[in-house]
Formats: sequence, structure tokens, C-alpha cells
Amino acid sequence: MERLLQESYSSKRPVEIIYMDDKGCLTQRFIIVYKIDPQSVKAWCLLRNEKRTFKIENILSCGFSNKRKSSFRQKAHSI
Repeated sequence: MERLLQESYSSKRPVEIIYMDDKGCLTQRFIIVYKIDPQSVKAWCLLRNEKRTFKIENILSCGFSNKRKSSFRQKAHSI
């Protein structure tokens, strides 16, 4: 998982994550990573249309997605 997040950071390519928030709610997010810290990932969240911080321990899965490819590219260039 960390390799995919690092690759998203390097390429500005979006990844799809399944994330559990602090209340235990699961969400599916499409993010473009712009910073990786030991405990968290800072990314542009395409669902919220804003910069967000995700705790690495709460990212349950991640993978590259081809959904809305043109939309992703536009957001990546604006980060």
C-alpha cells in the first residue's frame, strides 16, 4: 500500500482508497497524494474537492483506478 501511495505522489496519479474515519465509518475516496508523512497522507480529495489529511493506519485498501481519468488529470495539475 505504501508503494502505491508513493507512486501516486511521484506521478500525480489518483488512487482509490477505502478509508475508516475516527468514528468507524467507511468511505471510498479518490485522492491525489501530494505529501506522505510517517503517520499520514496529505492529498487532494476528489470527493470533497479539497485538500485532506488521511491517517495511514485508517487506509484499509488502495489501488489505481481509471475512473474519470480526464477529471483526475485536471485536478492533478492544479495541486
